[in-house]
Amino acid sequence: MFGAVGLSSEMAKSITARELRQHWVNHHEIALLDVREEGPYSESHPLFALSVPVSEIEKKLPPLVPRLSAPIVVYDDGEGYTNRATARILALGYRDVAILEGGLSGYALVGEVYRDVNVPSKAFGELVESINHTPSFSAREIKDVLESESDVVVLDARRFEEYNTMSIPRGRSCPGGELLYRFFEAVPSPETTVVVNCAGRTRSIVGTQSLINSRIPNKVVALRNGTIGWTLEGLELDTKKTERIPSPSVKASQKARKYAESWANHVGVSFIDGDRLTRFTEELEDRTLYLLDVRDPEEYAIGHPVGFSNAPGGQLVQATDEWVGVRGARIVLYDTDGVRARMTASWLLQLGWEVYVFEEKSQVPDGLLLPAAPSWDSSEDGAITIDDLQNLVGATVVDLARSPSYRKGHIPGAWFASGPELTRDLSTIDGDGPIVLTSPDGEIAAINIDDARKSVARRVYYLAGGTSAWVAADHPLETELRLLSQPIDVYKRPYEGTSNARKDMQGYLDWEYGLVAQLANDGVACFHVVRDTRGEEVGKQ
Repeated sequence: MFGAVGLSSEMAKSITARELRQHWVNHHEIALLDVREEGPYSESHPLFALSVPVSEIEKKLPPLVPRLSAPIVVYDDGEGYTNRATARILALGYRDVAILEGGLSGYALVGEVYRDVNVPSKAFGELVESINHTPSFSAREIKDVLESESDVVVLDARRFEEYNTMSIPRGRSCPGGELLYRFFEAVPSPETTVVVNCAGRTRSIVGTQSLINSRIPNKVVALRNGTIGWTLEGLELDTKKTERIPSPSVKASQKARKYAESWANHVGVSFIDGDRLTRFTEELEDRTLYLLDVRDPEEYAIGHPVGFSNAPGGQLVQATDEWVGVRGARIVLYDTDGVRARMTASWLLQLGWEVYVFEEKSQVPDGLLLPAAPSWDSSEDGAITIDDLQNLVGATVVDLARSPSYRKGHIPGAWFASGPELTRDLSTIDGDGPIVLTSPDGEIAAINIDDARKSVARRVYYLAGGTSAWVAADHPLETELRLLSQPIDVYKRPYEGTSNARKDMQGYLDWEYGLVAQLANDGVACFHVVRDTRGEEVGKQ
């Protein structure tokens, strides 16, 4: 698939930015990996790039790219990570790996680069609003409605954890994929005004438009700019709320199903049964397949078909790149109600994915031929226990946790290190005693021990069980900062939490408003927003 960059079969191959972009335009499978830390990734990356830092490849890549023969492209911005990343990807068993010629700078000469994370979904949300003129009210207008009208329901379309952190008054948790499914349980009267909100824009827009597309009889509006807009207006947010919309009655669920069926049929959602799913699994050498259960995580935990991962529908639309890494792959969605998979699929189809809904009357076949995901076996070589650590003389602990986790608490005396820069920064530690790598569960530490050993002459170990094992043994943590590397590993999202600067929140909104123009200039998204052209009688249920 890619051109060779040398004579040795072990050497990396290359692909140009123009060749990469043609894969997207032609709907051919390809996964693009940004192997820098998330911080630099969030500042600039191509539209469909995934954030997979070189130090986390063994853990993050297999679920994102489950097919070993899928074509993979890696890039950085001149940091020198790509050869190391390619070697680690090949060691996992992937067979079609290439380096992007010219890296990020070379790509920027021929294609748009984007800020932030989960950009395809956010850009799509802006396109949905632009085409459908999705109705929204400002924070002040919503506040006036809540104060002057009693028959109003506020549905918070984010994950429950985000809702629990902060929410607008009268809000109740109803994650986006659950909106239509639980709607008639939450809103029994067609006269009730419904407000859909999220933290910023995308889930408010997509959630509101989902209900409008289904043609429910109620007036539905989005809270424009979500909790960010509410905060920028100087309005107070609630915190620690726990009110959830309950699961629907059989009658309410059946009613929602009729609305979902009509819209899914209009969009052109495809369905498969057990026999066709079996045929898909027989083609896994040539096509990447994702099997996703879009129900609520609690339902998934009670029971789910073998081989299906949990990807709650609203989050899957909002952050598709967190579950599906190969653009051009097949996706099969599962639910038990005929609502959530249909509505999720209707959006993924418009986002340019080849997506199918598994018919709920069909049985998922036993013994599907699903290949084992690529995996990395942790070596016992270099593992030490907590007792071993305490008995080491002159040891330096280096923590590969994400920086927010490190700041909350780490083994006393531990230094924070950036995984991709570990080989550079270990050499700056004073002394000649042993180095002990740790991470929250020890896995990232174990994954990086070989690279660490190559970079210093000192003995290098990793703590089995990581910092969690330290805590489980009733040892204390500390919060004093010792930064071996700059903490650029995490992008501080201005729409999460309650301590964001006004300029960051406003800057985020301004960026989102410009995404439609970026998409138009880029020309590779292959999004298509479906307009509702059904006759008037469709809405009469």
